[in-house]
Amino acid sequence: MTDPLTPYGNKPMVTPIVNAVNYEYRDFEVLRQITDGEIDGYTYHRDDNPTVRAVEKKIAALEGAEDCIVCTSGMAACTMVYLTYLKAGDHLILFHDIYGAHYKVSLVLERLGVEVTWLNADDSIRLEQYVKANTAMIFLETPTNPLCKIVDIVAARGVADKVGARLIVDNTFATPFHQNPLPLGAHLVVHSATKALGGHNDLMAGAIAGPKREYDKLWFTRQAIGATLDAYSASLLERGLKTFVLRSARMAENARAVAEQLRGHPRVNRLSYPGLTDDPGHAVARRQMHDGYGGIMAFDIGRTQEDAKRFISALKVVCHAVSLGSTESLICIPYLTTMLYLPPERRTTFGVKPNTVRLSVGIEPVENILEDLNQALNAV
Repeated sequence: MTDPLTPYGNKPMVTPIVNAVNYEYRDFEVLRQITDGEIDGYTYHRDDNPTVRAVEKKIAALEGAEDCIVCTSGMAACTMVYLTYLKAGDHLILFHDIYGAHYKVSLVLERLGVEVTWLNADDSIRLEQYVKANTAMIFLETPTNPLCKIVDIVAARGVADKVGARLIVDNTFATPFHQNPLPLGAHLVVHSATKALGGHNDLMAGAIAGPKREYDKLWFTRQAIGATLDAYSASLLERGLKTFVLRSARMAENARAVAEQLRGHPRVNRLSYPGLTDDPGHAVARRQMHDGYGGIMAFDIGRTQEDAKRFISALKVVCHAVSLGSTESLICIPYLTTMLYLPPERRTTFGVKPNTVRLSVGIEPVENILEDLNQALNAV
């Protein structure tokens, strides 16, 4: 059978976009080999796609994983993990300090009979107090969204092992450039590939990296619910990965300079960035992160949400938009955007305030970012 990625026997510099929904079989023996998993072949797009498969292998390599499965969004990846490994009667531990859409998914899981406990990431040092005999999964982000708190992955795995729970780590904020949760003890690593892996605000995708045996289980779920990524988005994601290392290094370098400038500014309160030596999570971050501390930070502006709005409205280089990890610097007020999934009374239970802003530092010249932030702060 002709390889759809190398139809002429040589390798193209860019993985071809294979838009085929179905494939013609040379004979019944080839069909059997494909469906039995003896050869890497393709039958139907919901099952697999060669362009998607190519980018999966690249993400797996970044995370030091045996394999990776890509799907339509970061939340699709998280949902696939829940549906694959949880059942009625299981107990799931989630942290408030994760992307707000998990709240909606948790409501679905509770309807299916899964017990959900929500913790503040500050309580992660007391995680053992919250596990039960039926705890099947601990799902965490580190650094957290949006307050950039740090959770000790090694310690969390130790707690998970006491009850045989799976430890899932969302590595979207850190990225594999700065953190590799699998060697630290995570059973699986989840990404919103929409963010830093893609990096250009032009695709939506999710990824789950881990052992090959887990890929097979997750593949079954993806095929069942129809969450396979389209080939064009996979091609964009692969393109983004070509500059991932360069972008990540620049973002971390810029973010460190921004954090140093913001620290101590009279209009900035409670700056959270794990790269600062006085940050509460710095010691743990120094152990489990490498090559910098990422490009995301959170801080409070003035005293009210109106102060934060005036600050953002005065920015000229930094863009007022959701998402993160892109080439452009992006800023938002989580209370009004990423946390809209949460009831109002839950948006502030773990430390977010109405005037908290989340800044994702991009790759612009750092002096442009610093000057823009400074002039906007003077407008508050």
